[in-house]
Amino acid sequence: MSKPQTQTKTTEEYIEEQIAALAKNPECGTTHYNLAVGLIKQGKWDEAIEELLAAIEHSPSLGEAYVALGGIYLHKGDLDACIGFNQRAIEVRPKFAAPYGNLGFAYLQRGDPESAIDVLEKAVSLNPKFIQAHSTLASAYFMQGRLDDSIAAAKKALAIEPTFAVAHNNLALAYFEKGAYQEAIEHCDKALAYGFEVQPKFLKDLEPYR
Repeated sequence: MSKPQTQTKTTEEYIEEQIAALAKNPECGTTHYNLAVGLIKQGKWDEAIEELLAAIEHSPSLGEAYVALGGIYLHKGDLDACIGFNQRAIEVRPKFAAPYGNLGFAYLQRGDPESAIDVLEKAVSLNPKFIQAHSTLASAYFMQGRLDDSIAAAKKALAIEPTFAVAHNNLALAYFEKGAYQEAIEHCDKALAYGFEVQPKFLKDLEPYR
């Protein structure tokens, strides 16, 4: 029981430090951003939005603030706002990989794999170790029926982090569509072992091949 309490206390102390710093220098965009990070950890989304907007007001080129805003609005289910803030992040920092990856995920949520692929390929070119972008790219390729590309992207994610459950699920789906059922079972089982909630229908589809 003591461990969660320690983590909460640490976050609260961090927030208090940022508030104290802002009292001395209220126009520091980075400190507003840092405060927002602490508030996000506490799930205080609206307060975090206020601090992130203040961060942007004082530091318009702070790409991380736009990305964080995009993440909050994605959490709230507002894809338009998520996309808008990540596009703004790209405008101010064109070589920052994170917003490209986030845009790709948002485009997939909209059912637009073609647009997702465009930005996700950019994300992994800027940061070849961007594991989430590789995995999301695998999903986008899969949605377009590009199974070999999907497998290759998922394998790149697993080369970075072998226990990344989403990528194992990506591989399971692609191998199943290719008729490679044993490989599909292997990666489905790994996805489950690493904590991914595999769709019940897919588990049922695999049963005859076990």
